Formats: sequence, C-alpha cells, structure tokens
Amino acid sequence: MTAEITSPKSGSGPRGSRWFWIVGIAVVVWVAAYNLIQPLANWLTYQLIALPAGSRLGESLAFFLYDVPKIYLLLSGMIFLISLLRTFFSLERTRAFLGGKRQGIGNVLAALLGVVTPFCSCSAVPLFIGFVESGIPLGVTFSFLISAPTVNEVALVMLLGLFGWRVAGLYVASGLIIAILAGWGIGRLHLESGVEDFVWQVQMQASNEAEHLTWAQRIQRAWQSVKEIFGKVWLYVVIGIAVGAAIHGYVPAQAMAQIMGKQAWWSVPAAVLLGVPLYSNAAGVIPIVSALMEKGASLGTVLAFMMSVVGLSLPEMIILRRVLKPKLLAIFIAIVALAIIITGYLFNLVI
Repeated sequence: MTAEITSPKSGSGPRGSRWFWIVGIAVVVWVAAYNLIQPLANWLTYQLIALPAGSRLGESLAFFLYDVPKIYLLLSGMIFLISLLRTFFSLERTRAFLGGKRQGIGNVLAALLGVVTPFCSCSAVPLFIGFVESGIPLGVTFSFLISAPTVNEVALVMLLGLFGWRVAGLYVASGLIIAILAGWGIGRLHLESGVEDFVWQVQMQASNEAEHLTWAQRIQRAWQSVKEIFGKVWLYVVIGIAVGAAIHGYVPAQAMAQIMGKQAWWSVPAAVLLGVPLYSNAAGVIPIVSALMEKGASLGTVLAFMMSVVGLSLPEMIILRRVLKPKLLAIFIAIVALAIIITGYLFNLVI
C-alpha cells in the first residue's frame, strides 16, 4: 500500500481494481478482528493466564486486553475513512460546510453531528484530528469532540427506559448545550496555537484539488494518514487505557454511590471530580447512575457525574495530550468542567 503515485490514471483498469480488492479484504479482516477481541481478551485473561473471574486484577487485565486493540481498530478505521472522505472535499468546501464566518451555526451543526455518531471519547480523537486537518475552526471541532461521547444513543435509550422521557430529554439537551457553548467559547479565545505542530503539518499537505484524484490515489493517501497519525498517538492510547483499566478494576462503584448520594452543596463538583478519573462510555456508566439515583442523589448531581465520566475521562485527556498542548488542554478541561457543574446545579434547582 506504499506504491508511488505517478499519474492520474493510476486508479483505472486492473490496478484500480486491485486497490478495491485490498480495501474490501481489509474491511472483512477489520470487522472479524473487532468481533473477536472481546472473547479473545476473556480467554487470555481467564483461561490462559487463569485469573479468577470477577477478581480485581482479572477485571483490569481483561479490560486492558479488550480496549487497547478495540481503540487501535477504531483509530485506524476512523482515520482511514475520514482521510478518504477528505480527499473529496477541498479545504474551502469543508470550511464552508462547518466553518464559515458564523461559528455559532458551525458549533450547532458539529454538536448535532456528534450526537448521531456512535463513538466513545477516545475514538473521537481521530475525528478531531481529521476536522482540524480539514481546516474546520477549532471551536467547532471541540463542539463535536464534546458531544460525540457525551450524548450517546445507547445511554439515551437506557435512560428513557429507566427514568422516562423527561430525564432522557434533559440528558440530550444538556449535552448539546455544553458542547455548543464550550466549543463556541474555545473558538472565541483563538487558541489555534495550542494544537500540536504535527497536526497543522499534515493539514498543509492536504490537496485543494481533491476532486481530480483517482481512487488509487485517494486510498493511498488515506493509508498514509493512518500510518502517520497512528504512529504519533499509539503510545498515548496504551497509557490512557492502562490508567482506565486500573480504575475499572480497583475503584468500587458502591463507595462512589455512598459519597455522591449525600445531599450537600458540594455534591455536584464532587461528582465531576469523581467522574474524571473513570473510564467508560455513556452506556457503561448507566448502572452507576441507577445506583446513585437509588441512593437518593439528585438528578443534577447524577447527570454531572455521567457527563464528566464520558466527556472528561482521564484516559481521553492523556490521548488528547498528543494533539493538544498543555495550555489548550487545560482550558478545554476547565471550560467543560465548569459547564457541567453549572448544568448540574441548574437541574438541581429546577427539578
């Protein structure tokens, strides 16, 4: 897949067909691998290594062995897909779609796009890179980065079944508002210098004459993007997942429920602080949400906890550090955390 691009006609005829066969086989292998990693991780942990099922070490190791290849597959697949799609749009067209002069509309569109994309926080990172590379304004990109993991369709269905349409609707509305306002605020601060240099360097290599590329050229460019970006972030993924796996196996949910179940003024910020170190998607945190509600926690506190888990998880921050400089990463965390805390207090006052 590293053949040199020589002419616009390289995608036609037998050679072009060869690329479609390669991609087709790669898709089949990708899907098969994605469906095999969980049973393989369980087999390695509980059969080959023979750790007791339900043990803290076993839970942590199984989580790590499952999530690392899962995120790797999502990273490579999403980078390839986005890079391939990006070859059909010039930078000007992409900016016109989500950017333009009215960033407020761009923030709304990006947040809505994030709602309908089924990605966890870590797998949203390659999408963030693709957005930045395509010339979409940074604030608009952050609106997507926040809404994609925060508003999850599986969690929405589960909340609807457990707590009714009112809570489910508030969950969606609050997630969208946070994503839109936080992204808009970051955009107004003009913090483009806070993005790591290699992201802009990849952007500079993008072609403004994408519509003239052949399929072979598009596929080769997408594969090249996979190698370049994956090579820069893979270690951060391992570190982030390792932290999340340790927390997953050794932090008891019952203890968190007891702390957050108390009615006090500090319950909302405490919920956000407790949620940040955890690593889960929105659907995975629903059982904890249910336990907190049973313990008497207020709705605003529970929603604040849930949004901090999926929107400000420590593993995601570790991975984001590869593409964001410390100052921008700190500003991102502060703005989102403040928005979540305010939302939690407002819900507690209203409901």
